[in-house]
Amino acid sequence: MGEQKPKSVGVWPAVKPFVNGGASGMLATCVIQPVDMIKVRIQLGQGSAADVTKNMLKNEGVRAFYNGLSAGLLRQATYTTARLGTFRILTNKAIEANDGKPLPLYQKALCGLTAGAIGACVGSPADLALIRMQADATLPVAQRRNYTNAFQALYRIVADEGVLSLWKGAGPTVVRAMALNMGMLASYDQSVEFCKDTLGLGEAATVVGASSVSGFFAAACSLPFDYVKTQIQKMQPDAEGKYPYTGSLDCTMKTLKAGGPFKFYTGFPVYCVRIAPHVMVINSLSLSLSLSLSLSLCAAIE
Repeated sequence: MGEQKPKSVGVWPAVKPFVNGGASGMLATCVIQPVDMIKVRIQLGQGSAADVTKNMLKNEGVRAFYNGLSAGLLRQATYTTARLGTFRILTNKAIEANDGKPLPLYQKALCGLTAGAIGACVGSPADLALIRMQADATLPVAQRRNYTNAFQALYRIVADEGVLSLWKGAGPTVVRAMALNMGMLASYDQSVEFCKDTLGLGEAATVVGASSVSGFFAAACSLPFDYVKTQIQKMQPDAEGKYPYTGSLDCTMKTLKAGGPFKFYTGFPVYCVRIAPHVMVINSLSLSLSLSLSLSLCAAIE
């Protein structure tokens, strides 16, 4: 009777999904940051992708595309670390409960929703700093916050507005993360299974195909919430101390009244371009690793 292989013990097996997710997300952010900057500027009404790019190069220079990079990296170190680690823990537990069989789509979606909500709560302060730093140049000079880095931004937000202000816009941030995770994580895993098992594609083709599919569904599910989140997080009070929106619902209703439902999909092509290549970059870097690690890294977007 053969001896049973002992299970891995120690801290590393437990923290590995979190480390993989955070590190890969930070690396991918360095690549995709300029696209994210253009996306935010489009949502703030600065024009098309071509107009935004041309104006930024003319008026602010190449370095402007990396404004807020420190906040983007901090966001990945918090939001993506928590989201990816939680997602893998949940799916692994679900697979064990399913006697090792692949999970159905609805269970993957539930795991993605839960992981997205947890990650968004953890990463909301860094996300707030990121949006403000990216939007700063669109404000009149007198209204600019001029944060120098993510940590100074967080310190000033707490000092000027209170600790709870770090979670300003957390509602749409959590909902957006849940929608994005549901659309991306579930569709990616499902696409990988279809590409490998049904189409018989190799690993590289599977990564490209599954990343494209998951990027589209993630963008379609989450962009309306991302639009509202951006408007809430960048707003400033007027001369009378009033904000343009009282909350997420007020922002949603005013946007619907002013521009209709398609207004929430402003910048959709750029948003897709931001997500799908981000997933591909991460997974291309992990082709020499196991597929399970590739699946974990794939979700480190945004």
